[in-house]
Amino acid sequence: MKRRVASHGQHFLRSPRVAAILLGHSTIRRRDTVYDLGAGSGVITSALARRCQQVVAVENEPRALDALRRHTISMPHVRIIAADIRRLALPTEPYKVFANIPFALSADIVRMLTTASTPPQAIYLIVQRQFAYKLVPSRHFTAALGTQLAPWWQARIRYRLRRTDFTPPPAVDTVLLELLPRTDPWLPRNQQATYSQFVAQHYAEPRRFATLPRAQLGINPERKPSELQPRQWIRLYQAIQMK
Repeated sequence: MKRRVASHGQHFLRSPRVAAILLGHSTIRRRDTVYDLGAGSGVITSALARRCQQVVAVENEPRALDALRRHTISMPHVRIIAADIRRLALPTEPYKVFANIPFALSADIVRMLTTASTPPQAIYLIVQRQFAYKLVPSRHFTAALGTQLAPWWQARIRYRLRRTDFTPPPAVDTVLLELLPRTDPWLPRNQQATYSQFVAQHYAEPRRFATLPRAQLGINPERKPSELQPRQWIRLYQAIQMK
């Protein structure tokens, strides 16, 4: 397959073999419908087509679209959508996402998918390792986005890629990030917007964060916002909601 030049921080997998290895670390099965966002010339799309019932490949760059159409012409269960990922109308029927997205759009795409009216049954994204670590709760640091996701989504790093797996090779390390919806969410889904706003405000405004009743709830008041565990954020949120 002919490769296209990376844009918006996107680097393309060199080999269908690597794509197949990554799929082996996912929950994608034969009957699934899977969206490949930023499909490029179709390395991941082709690997998905050999594994699942329907693939929806989303691409917006004209030369990549031409290559994608050529490489999938014999695959009737592949549907191509020419669209900007960020403006894509997501489906209302069950679906999963497996994609090598532009690094610069990682946060936007994660927010779009996890707050959709019908969110995916599973999300697999190739992203910068540093970005992925910000979403996986730890004792040392969790970014605001990771804290916002935690009540409804489990974040996990499934596979570490090599820089030589891509063309052009990225200057940073990359991983396969898995986001799975919790079977027993920690908060009702209808509170997602309110809780996310609460977290964003208190990460961004130290003075506002300082007013939260941390000591009263047994939370170390010396901790920074990024050092609190998601369960602690939920306790703070619920305490403020009850006032």
